Amino acid sequence: MAEQIVDVLIAGAGISGIGMAVHLKRECPTHTFTMLEQRDDIGGTWSLFNYPGVRSDSDMHTLGFDFEPWTEKKAIADGPSILTYITRIVEKYQLRKNIAFGHKMLSASWSTEEALWTLTVTDKLGNQHEKRARFLYMGTGYYDYEQAHDAVFEGREEFEGQIVHPQFWPKDLDYTNKKVVVIGSGATAVTLLPNMAKTAEHVTMLQRTPTWYAVRPSEDKIANGLGRIMPSQWAYNIVRKRNVWLQKILFKYSRSKPKWVTKMLMKDVKKALGSEPNATDFTPPYNPWDQRLCLVPDGDMFTAMREGKASIQTDHIKHFTKTGIQLTSGKHLEADVIVTATGLKLAMAGKVAFTIDGVEANFADHFYYKGCMFSNIPNMAIVFGYLNASWTLKADIVSHYVCRLLNHMQRHNLTIANPQLDDPEALEEEALFDFSSGYVKRANEILPRQSTTMPWRLTQDYGFEKNALLKEPLEDGVLKFTKAQQAKAS
Repeated sequence: MAEQIVDVLIAGAGISGIGMAVHLKRECPTHTFTMLEQRDDIGGTWSLFNYPGVRSDSDMHTLGFDFEPWTEKKAIADGPSILTYITRIVEKYQLRKNIAFGHKMLSASWSTEEALWTLTVTDKLGNQHEKRARFLYMGTGYYDYEQAHDAVFEGREEFEGQIVHPQFWPKDLDYTNKKVVVIGSGATAVTLLPNMAKTAEHVTMLQRTPTWYAVRPSEDKIANGLGRIMPSQWAYNIVRKRNVWLQKILFKYSRSKPKWVTKMLMKDVKKALGSEPNATDFTPPYNPWDQRLCLVPDGDMFTAMREGKASIQTDHIKHFTKTGIQLTSGKHLEADVIVTATGLKLAMAGKVAFTIDGVEANFADHFYYKGCMFSNIPNMAIVFGYLNASWTLKADIVSHYVCRLLNHMQRHNLTIANPQLDDPEALEEEALFDFSSGYVKRANEILPRQSTTMPWRLTQDYGFEKNALLKEPLEDGVLKFTKAQQAKAS
């Protein structure tokens, strides 16, 4: 029996995929869809990461979906709470029947003649089979689930303690009363430091360069107050708009008036630390928001430092030893456990191999179209969330846009929507991301291209993209549509 053709195939059952599934049910009720999830659980990041204290680095009024209010007291939520929120949505919209767990997409092949995607998939038993879809939605996230970026350290094999990476945290890891060194200074390290310090003898965050910190309360008093006097969706919408505006203002001033933002951030750090911050440990060589700010809810990291349970060491690693880490300064850090919080490894579209009419597609050869499709790749959309704001803000507007597109195609008997670019070299090109983060730089060779002008770009401006995706005409002269009979004729 031939595999049923679905209208939309969604890759991934994390934030992006589940959001798209709900939007389809709400806005495109006549469209059929299937979700493929290579793991055995929903939630993506929030079911994969299990390191101590795992939490959001965005407030839940923007990390939450626009259709489902966040009603918990803590606006900066831990991983289990976020997974509970996602699970509630899956049950509310009865999505489990649409999810094929343990299914990994290996390749995706587009046929213009058939106006279909043919997907090669392996199931949990290792069997290969095909699925077919009219439209493909890639909600696979931005990093490699199977491999992390694990920096090479000389003498690593000599260390007699335990080395772990946060992406693959052992369930049985016991660090009670042990000396811990966390290598890294990003959001993961900042989360690990105060949480491991609760039971460890001491936790040292070893960083090559400092990070900018944003100290914020974990609870939003205004949001909680509004939630008590009005319907939850109303309160949620108000706080969401406020937080989007505040994020935009902070990012704008970080770029235009970095000295002012630096002074504001350092004032909060000094208050949380209870003393003047050491310039060596707290003054990055870049301006705020040249890399993503690290959120410190309730100043918990600084509390652990004040209590003597944690500390920061700014230095370079010379090599590992049997009992710890030798630094280039001559200092030696004793350790029983070393955590390599050295970052993620970016992956485009879940590392799926794409072909268009038999020709291999390399994303580095294609331009972003309106930040969610690609030049000359028909009937496919992808989510790459904001680096300067919440991932879900982007996921929501991309879902709305795709639903607009699908309904338009259905009304007009259209089968193909292709962002057509005849002469890519005629476009003025610029770097995809204006960020100096290591994980961005390491992925330059696999990232798509972008122009200096719309529609061939991916911006970091939610307000601008919301207008471009939700209000601008679908028929813009660039997105080329094909009717069913035209596809067959060609």
